[in-house]
Amino acid sequence: MTGHPPSRLAMLLLAALVLALFLLPWVAGRYPIYLAIQVLILAVFSVGFNLLFGYSGLLSFGQAGFFAIGAYGCAKILLAVPNLLLGLAGGVAAAGIAAVVLGILSVRHTRIYFSMLTLAFGMMIFSIAWKWRDFTGGDDGLVGIPRAPLEIPGLLSIDVSAMGHYYYVVLVLSLLAIAAMYRLVHSPLGLTLQAIRDSETRAEFAGVPVRKYRLIAFIIAGLYAGLAGALLTPLENTVTPPVAHWSTSAEPVMATLLGGVHSFAGPIVGAFFFFMIKDVIVRYTEYWLIWFGVIVVALVIGFPGGIMSIFAKRRLPWRPARPSTTQSDKPAATQRHDRISED
Repeated sequence: MTGHPPSRLAMLLLAALVLALFLLPWVAGRYPIYLAIQVLILAVFSVGFNLLFGYSGLLSFGQAGFFAIGAYGCAKILLAVPNLLLGLAGGVAAAGIAAVVLGILSVRHTRIYFSMLTLAFGMMIFSIAWKWRDFTGGDDGLVGIPRAPLEIPGLLSIDVSAMGHYYYVVLVLSLLAIAAMYRLVHSPLGLTLQAIRDSETRAEFAGVPVRKYRLIAFIIAGLYAGLAGALLTPLENTVTPPVAHWSTSAEPVMATLLGGVHSFAGPIVGAFFFFMIKDVIVRYTEYWLIWFGVIVVALVIGFPGGIMSIFAKRRLPWRPARPSTTQSDKPAATQRHDRISED
C-alpha cells in the first residue's frame, strides 16, 4: 500500500485537479457546488474509515455514530455561539472523546466480533439521537442551524453564508485532512498498522503493542468521521437521527470498495463515483438503492481491487517500472535455496 513516490507528472496532475476544484464555483452553478461539497465530506469520511479497514484490517459498521456526534456537537455549538470554527472544533472534539471511550471497548476484539460491536455502538448512538428529544430534538432533529461566519476574535471574520463561500471552507479542510492522512499512512505509525493487519502474531512477537495501535487508529478514524459530520451540519442547516443510522455507516464502506481498499486514493475516487452513480439513478427511479446495489456488486465482481486497480494493472507513464530482481539482489538464504534446487 505504500507504493512508489509520486512522479513529477503525477504531481502536476494533482495540482491541476486541486486548481480545478478551487475554480469550480466560478464556472458551476449552485447544485454542482452542493454535490462537490457532499463528495468532499464523504471523501474525508471514507479516508478515515479506510485507516481502520484497509490499513489496520478492522471493519467497522459504526462510523456513523461518530459522524452523528460530530454533526450534533457542531449543531449545538452553532445554535449557542454562531462561530463556525468553534462549531467544527467542538464537533470533532466530541467525536474524538466518544472514539476514545468506545475504542477502548471495541479494540479488545477483532474480525466479526469487532464489526458487530461497532454496529451495536453505532445503533446505540442512533437510539440516543432518536429518543433524547430535549437534546437532539428527537425525530424532528435540530433545525435552523446557522452557517455562521468563520471567525477568530480580534483577527478575522469571514462570511460563509453563501454556498460558494462555504465550499472553500470544506475544500481547504478536506485537502488538509487528506494530506495529513497521506502523511500518516506513510509514517512509522502507518507501517506499523499494516504490519498488524498482515500478521498480528508476528507484530506481537516483535514487541508491538497491538491493542494500543489499534486504539490509535480507531480514535483517528473517529476524528475524521466527526469532522465529516461537523462539515455537513452548516451545509444542510439541520441534523436529524438518520445521520447515525447504520445505512450512513455503509456509505464509506461502499465508497472504499468502489475505489479500492488497497489504494490511498481509492476511498476518494470511490466517494466521487458513489455520488455520481447515485445522482444519475435517482433521476429515473425512487428505488435507487436497489439499482445502486446491483451496480456496486457488478463493479466489485468485475474489479475486486476497486476502480483504482484498473490503473494499477496498466503501465501508466507516471508509474515507474518495478525493478527486476536479479540473483545478486536476493537474500543469501534464497540464493542457497536456488542453488540447491538447481543441483
